Amino acid sequence: MASLSGKHISYWIDSTPTANFPALSNNLSVDVAIVGAGITAITAATLLKRAGKTVAIIESQQISTGVSGHTTAKLTSLHQLIYADLIKNHGEEKARLYAQSNQAAIEFVAKTVAEEQIDCDFSRQSAYTFTETEDNLQDIEKEVEAALKIGLPATFVRETSLPFPIVGAVKFDHQAQFHCRKYLLHLIKQISGDGSYVFENTRVEQVKENDFCQVITNQGIIQAQDVIVATNIPITDEGLFFAKTYPKRSYIIDARIAKDKAPQGMYIGSGEKYYSIRTTPVNGGLLLLVGGGGHKVGTVENTEEKYLDLENYARSRFGVESIDYRWSTQDFVSFDRLPYIGKLTPLSKHTFVATGFSLWGMTKGTLAGMILADSILGIKNPAADLYDATRATPFLRPQSIKQNLQVGTHWLGSRLKGLNKSLEDVAIGEGKIVTVHGDKVAAYRDETGEIHAVSAVCSHLGCVVAWNSGEKSWDCPCHGSRFNCNGEVLHGPTVKDLKQF
Repeated sequence: MASLSGKHISYWIDSTPTANFPALSNNLSVDVAIVGAGITAITAATLLKRAGKTVAIIESQQISTGVSGHTTAKLTSLHQLIYADLIKNHGEEKARLYAQSNQAAIEFVAKTVAEEQIDCDFSRQSAYTFTETEDNLQDIEKEVEAALKIGLPATFVRETSLPFPIVGAVKFDHQAQFHCRKYLLHLIKQISGDGSYVFENTRVEQVKENDFCQVITNQGIIQAQDVIVATNIPITDEGLFFAKTYPKRSYIIDARIAKDKAPQGMYIGSGEKYYSIRTTPVNGGLLLLVGGGGHKVGTVENTEEKYLDLENYARSRFGVESIDYRWSTQDFVSFDRLPYIGKLTPLSKHTFVATGFSLWGMTKGTLAGMILADSILGIKNPAADLYDATRATPFLRPQSIKQNLQVGTHWLGSRLKGLNKSLEDVAIGEGKIVTVHGDKVAAYRDETGEIHAVSAVCSHLGCVVAWNSGEKSWDCPCHGSRFNCNGEVLHGPTVKDLKQF
């Protein structure tokens, strides 16, 4: 395998300082406890504190280094191709609400940046979904028609500033892009104080709701009137959101590019294999972000090939001077294409969740924070019913049946993994499922030859994990939990590390 180019870290994280908030050290009480510290959590906390509530944000690692720190950071209501599908499956009124709520989220960020004078490379941009072939042209045309019907700023174009020809594109004007982490770090610095708190390196293990809520962490207990679980996928299994969504990984590279070669606007392709394209200013120059390579978590072992494909695409299409960064990310795709925002279960009175952002988390995460803050403050949000997290589960849609059958098939098939393999079969730089004294073991041999051995059985619901070579991680194909080579949790829904061997 050819060596990969660029620093293996998100540009958004690498170009910003660490926040350095303390871990929880004493039990305490607040009005609202918020689990997670991405864009949903920080948006909700900002609005709640402005309204006079005391809040506590509890993050298991560092602020905004999860999915919000690994985004393409586009703020748009153009979500590839969705409006024709929404009108067909949900009706025109619900599609209009979806459009309006996403547009409201863009304007919330724009207003916040202006009012707070946040230096976060915010800029208004046009967003495009394009096709290079006639095969997808009809879908593009249908999207323009659907978007115009519900009042979106859509036009059909045959030319863009991309350095290659297209057959057609849907264009939305007055969308935006930004440096998400600069934006979020500015907002979160205003949360602490006056009875409100931000905690890092504090893992929430359980949320209990009785007369009041208890958030039980590895460092102590926080009592609250209301709790928001904003951890990308809820770490609480009630509500079965891990079965109402499926986990998808995707990949991004950042390439340094000459300004005269840079396209104006934000782009995403259509069809089976597509790429996401945008630029961001850096030190007087420009970085080109190219994303793509999406696949269900745990179904691709040789993920280096995903990075190489992005690099080849960038070099062949743009005047790339160097590849500076590469990283991957993960999101949960909702089966009915709408996020889940609201009460955890029909019986919950004070526990709220947001998930299923389906790869458009900057806009949907913002609107989720707005809706959840309104819910807690007793304000009727016009989009709350559309995204109701307890709505009838679309288990009978073909996509959801297929994904959940795959989970069952994997659970059964993975029992046979590694039956005849031992630790000696693991080569340097390789991860494998092996059998040790009858137990399934996930073994990685590092470059020094040392073996890192942990249980191969996911600590969430018992599926067998799969090796991800590009990230050197163990990923669960069933519900998307991820662990580093030492078994430590990288991504939920699990909150427990893999057992050491």
